[in-house]
Amino acid sequence: MDAKQLRQNQAVLKARYKQRPESATLTLRARGRVLQNDVALKIETGHGKVTAGLHPYTGGSGELACSGDMMLESLAACAGVTLGAVATALGVAIREGYVHVEGELDFRGTLGMDKSVPVGFRAIRLRFDIDSDASPDQLDTLLKLTERYCVIFQTLRQPPAVSVSLERAGVTA
Repeated sequence: MDAKQLRQNQAVLKARYKQRPESATLTLRARGRVLQNDVALKIETGHGKVTAGLHPYTGGSGELACSGDMMLESLAACAGVTLGAVATALGVAIREGYVHVEGELDFRGTLGMDKSVPVGFRAIRLRFDIDSDASPDQLDTLLKLTERYCVIFQTLRQPPAVSVSLERAGVTA
């Protein structure tokens, strides 16, 4: 997709959203099925099913997807797609590029070994390595706009209200 096609595609959406702001809101959903007698969950994605389980550092076999890895992969995917879209819109040619995401966890928190150790990532680092003839100013703009418009990055940086509930009911498909 080139910059002209991207702008055309987005112009139609922007016009609709400007005229009817409520049409810009979408509730995305994820659903998983707990597998009986197993510490695993089958996640239904738009591109197939993924079975998630415990990370080896928490007693898993390492054969199933880890939700922590999936979160970092989600950030990498979102940041990479956003970088590509911004580069396209700015006319910045990228010959090749890589997105690297690292996250540090102390599994003692997850395993409930020490209440002073937080559960979850304590640091996440996102890095891009790109091959481009763009000027330093263009690259600065590319990074700034990618950071600004990457949904997963912004969600991690400014967490939304999150709630949890448990319902005791018959399981429905």
